[in-house]
Amino acid sequence: MAMSGGSDDGSPMMEINTTPLIDVMLVLLIMFIITIPVATHSIDIDLPAPAPDTKVKPPERDKNILSVDSVGTITWNGQSLSESTLVYQLTETLKIKPEPELQFQPDAQAPYESTARVLRLIKGSGVTAFGFVGNEQYYQFGKDPKEPAVK
Repeated sequence: MAMSGGSDDGSPMMEINTTPLIDVMLVLLIMFIITIPVATHSIDIDLPAPAPDTKVKPPERDKNILSVDSVGTITWNGQSLSESTLVYQLTETLKIKPEPELQFQPDAQAPYESTARVLRLIKGSGVTAFGFVGNEQYYQFGKDPKEPAVK
């Protein structure tokens, strides 16, 4: 590094010290950056007005509970049935308007193959009102059972 320390003859140093100028420029730059307003990118969209509340409740749907127990037995509303009977029941429920809600509740120890087959049959039948129920009992999965529940 080349530095000039002045001359030995006692003459004054003729170069300007730029370090304080650079410090002042950096402070000013930071102040300008802070005071610049945040750029907002907004797009004005005319949204449709909400429909007036008619206070008419949707029709109450019937509910069918489909479950698979720990040995792979399929039950429809508590009655045991075969896969072919399940397909028949699913196609019959599609004829009812409004379509009954199908609630699927497999047992925690149910064989994976049985559960997967039943889900494949449900998907193939075209049922649209479908939901899993009973999963809230497993929200502590993998946690220490001695640990207090947090809700």
